[in-house]
Amino acid sequence: MPVALPMSGRRVRLEKLTTDHVDGLIAASSENRESYSFTTVPFGPEGVSGYVRELLEGSAAGATVPFVQVRVADDAVLGVTRFLSPRRRSPDDPVPYAVEIGGTWLAAPAQGTGINTEAKLLLLTHAFEVWKVGRVDFKTDARNARSRAAIAGLGASFEAVLRSWQPSHAVGEEGQLRDSAMYAVVASDWPSVRAGLEKRLRAWF
Repeated sequence: MPVALPMSGRRVRLEKLTTDHVDGLIAASSENRESYSFTTVPFGPEGVSGYVRELLEGSAAGATVPFVQVRVADDAVLGVTRFLSPRRRSPDDPVPYAVEIGGTWLAAPAQGTGINTEAKLLLLTHAFEVWKVGRVDFKTDARNARSRAAIAGLGASFEAVLRSWQPSHAVGEEGQLRDSAMYAVVASDWPSVRAGLEKRLRAWF
């Protein structure tokens, strides 16, 4: 999927993931990990290297577009987010008509600082205004109240809980399936969602 770069705001810059980011991601993922109960976040040199390799393979196959979240103020690597699960009208179509935003994690000190809000605004703007998609999906473990509140806070609408939708990312639940809470922003929602995100960011900045 072609992506117009750079995607940069006042506080965060989204860079295409490369192996050059491994060291920064090792440091970011080594911060306080208490908030990662339902999220896949790699750990240690071997874990992060394998994680980056897997995402780059997915990118080469056209299944995902992974980004590193970088703090503008000091170029610190903070975490990862990505476009994934693109749906196209035909295999030859270069851009999707719908896409998911997910696979997101941030180092603990960056959480609650406006970084996530601004990153999501950048990604949604690209999806709706460059690719002209009709829909952007968000999903999370149905038990993850923190993530569900964050998604709803972006302005995405809750649609359903899909039972046993995908493998669980929770520690100790390897091989089990989880219920996923599904949210979406559609094209007709986008003007009001964008205005809401911009208002939230003005409060941060």
